[in-house]
Amino acid sequence: MSELTTVAEGDELPPLTVQVTRADLVRYAGASGDFNPIHWNDRTAGAVGLPGVIAHGMLTMALAGRFVTGWVGDPAALRSYGVRFTRPVVVPDDDEGATLELSGKVKALTETDGVRIAKIDIVAKFDGRTVLGRAQAEIALPG
Repeated sequence: MSELTTVAEGDELPPLTVQVTRADLVRYAGASGDFNPIHWNDRTAGAVGLPGVIAHGMLTMALAGRFVTGWVGDPAALRSYGVRFTRPVVVPDDDEGATLELSGKVKALTETDGVRIAKIDIVAKFDGRTVLGRAQAEIALPG
Protein backbone atom coordinates (compact mmCIF):
# COMPACT_ATOMS: atom_id res chain seq x y z
CA MET A 1 0.00 0.00 0.00
CA SER A 2 1.34 3.41 -0.95
CA GLU A 3 2.01 5.81 1.91
CA LEU A 4 -0.04 8.36 -0.06
CA THR A 5 -3.23 6.36 0.58
CA THR A 6 -2.97 7.34 4.24
CA VAL A 7 -2.35 11.07 3.69
CA ALA A 8 -4.12 13.24 6.26
CA GLU A 9 -4.71 16.94 6.70
CA GLY A 10 -1.73 18.49 8.44
CA ASP A 11 0.78 15.99 7.05
CA GLU A 12 4.08 17.57 6.05
CA LEU A 13 5.85 16.75 2.81
CA PRO A 14 9.51 15.76 3.11
CA PRO A 15 11.51 19.00 2.66
CA LEU A 16 13.71 19.49 -0.38
CA THR A 17 16.74 21.73 -0.82
CA VAL A 18 17.71 22.79 -4.34
CA GLN A 19 20.85 24.61 -5.42
CA VAL A 20 20.31 27.13 -8.25
CA THR A 21 23.48 28.16 -10.08
CA ARG A 22 24.23 30.61 -12.86
CA ALA A 23 24.60 27.61 -15.17
CA ASP A 24 21.00 26.64 -14.28
CA LEU A 25 19.90 30.17 -15.23
CA VAL A 26 21.61 29.88 -18.60
CA ARG A 27 19.97 26.51 -19.28
CA TYR A 28 16.57 27.86 -18.23
CA ALA A 29 17.01 30.94 -20.43
CA GLY A 30 17.72 28.69 -23.40
CA ALA A 31 14.71 26.48 -22.70
CA SER A 32 12.30 29.34 -22.00
CA GLY A 33 13.61 31.97 -24.41
CA ASP A 34 13.87 34.47 -21.53
CA PHE A 35 17.28 36.05 -22.02
CA ASN A 36 16.62 39.15 -19.92
CA PRO A 37 20.09 40.23 -18.71
CA ILE A 38 18.91 40.55 -15.09
CA HIS A 39 19.19 36.75 -15.09
CA TRP A 40 22.85 36.64 -16.12
CA ASN A 41 24.52 40.09 -15.92
CA ASP A 42 25.39 41.66 -12.56
CA ARG A 43 25.83 45.13 -14.03
CA THR A 44 22.37 45.13 -15.60
CA ALA A 45 20.75 43.67 -12.47
CA GLY A 46 22.37 46.39 -10.35
CA ALA A 47 21.36 49.13 -12.79
CA VAL A 48 17.68 48.27 -12.29
CA GLY A 49 17.99 48.16 -8.51
CA LEU A 50 18.38 44.44 -7.92
CA PRO A 51 20.92 43.13 -5.40
CA GLY A 52 22.45 40.93 -8.10
CA VAL A 53 21.51 38.46 -10.80
CA ILE A 54 18.18 36.82 -9.97
CA ALA A 55 16.65 33.49 -10.89
CA HIS A 56 13.74 33.55 -13.30
CA GLY A 57 10.51 33.65 -11.30
CA MET A 58 9.08 30.89 -13.45
CA LEU A 59 12.13 28.72 -12.71
CA THR A 60 11.54 29.18 -8.98
CA MET A 61 7.88 28.32 -9.51
CA ALA A 62 8.82 25.23 -11.55
CA LEU A 63 11.16 23.98 -8.83
CA ALA A 64 8.38 24.31 -6.25
CA GLY A 65 6.03 22.45 -8.60
CA ARG A 66 8.61 19.69 -9.05
CA PHE A 67 8.80 19.41 -5.26
CA VAL A 68 5.08 18.59 -5.07
CA THR A 69 4.92 16.30 -8.11
CA GLY A 70 8.02 14.48 -6.86
CA TRP A 71 6.20 13.80 -3.60
CA VAL A 72 3.17 12.34 -5.31
CA GLY A 73 5.34 10.56 -7.91
CA ASP A 74 3.38 11.63 -10.98
CA PRO A 75 3.55 15.02 -12.72
CA ALA A 76 0.16 14.30 -14.31
CA ALA A 77 -1.42 14.23 -10.83
CA LEU A 78 -1.13 18.03 -10.63
CA ARG A 79 -4.67 19.45 -10.90
CA SER A 80 -3.95 23.13 -10.21
CA TYR A 81 -1.02 25.24 -9.12
CA GLY A 82 -0.52 28.91 -8.42
CA VAL A 83 1.90 31.27 -6.69
CA ARG A 84 2.66 34.94 -6.21
CA PHE A 85 6.22 36.11 -6.62
CA THR A 86 7.19 37.96 -3.44
CA ARG A 87 11.02 38.17 -3.43
CA PRO A 88 13.78 37.34 -5.88
CA VAL A 89 16.25 34.50 -5.53
CA VAL A 90 19.67 36.14 -5.90
CA VAL A 91 22.13 33.77 -7.56
CA PRO A 92 25.81 34.54 -6.90
CA ASP A 93 28.49 33.99 -9.52
CA ASP A 94 30.15 31.03 -7.80
CA ASP A 95 30.01 27.24 -7.91
CA GLU A 96 27.51 26.94 -5.03
CA GLY A 97 24.76 29.26 -6.25
CA ALA A 98 21.63 29.99 -4.23
CA THR A 99 19.92 27.57 -1.87
CA LEU A 100 16.16 27.23 -2.30
CA GLU A 101 14.43 25.46 0.59
CA LEU A 102 11.06 23.88 -0.17
CA SER A 103 8.52 22.51 2.27
CA GLY A 104 4.81 21.84 2.23
CA LYS A 105 1.82 20.73 4.22
CA VAL A 106 -1.48 19.10 3.34
CA LYS A 107 -4.02 21.85 4.00
CA ALA A 108 -7.15 19.97 2.99
CA LEU A 109 -8.40 16.71 1.50
CA THR A 110 -11.47 16.47 -0.68
CA GLU A 111 -12.98 13.92 -3.03
CA THR A 112 -14.25 14.68 -6.51
CA ASP A 113 -15.72 11.98 -8.76
CA GLY A 114 -14.08 9.29 -6.64
CA VAL A 115 -10.63 10.92 -6.76
CA ARG A 116 -8.98 12.12 -3.56
CA ILE A 117 -7.53 15.60 -3.95
CA ALA A 118 -4.90 17.01 -1.60
CA LYS A 119 -4.55 20.78 -1.36
CA ILE A 120 -0.91 21.49 -0.56
CA ASP A 121 0.43 24.74 0.89
CA ILE A 122 3.99 25.20 -0.36
CA VAL A 123 6.72 27.26 1.29
CA ALA A 124 9.73 28.31 -0.80
CA LYS A 125 12.51 30.13 1.03
CA PHE A 126 15.78 31.71 0.01
CA ASP A 127 18.10 33.15 2.60
CA GLY A 128 15.49 32.46 5.30
CA ARG A 129 12.80 34.53 3.56
CA THR A 130 9.74 33.41 1.64
CA VAL A 131 10.04 33.95 -2.13
CA LEU A 132 6.66 32.58 -3.25
CA GLY A 133 3.44 33.77 -1.67
CA ARG A 134 0.10 31.98 -1.79
CA ALA A 135 1.89 28.95 -3.23
CA GLN A 136 -0.66 26.18 -3.43
CA ALA A 137 -1.16 23.05 -5.48
CA GLU A 138 -3.96 20.54 -5.82
CA ILE A 139 -2.82 16.98 -6.38
CA ALA A 140 -4.83 13.89 -7.28
CA LEU A 141 -3.74 11.17 -4.86
CA PRO A 142 -3.37 7.58 -6.03
CA GLY A 143 -6.29 5.30 -5.22
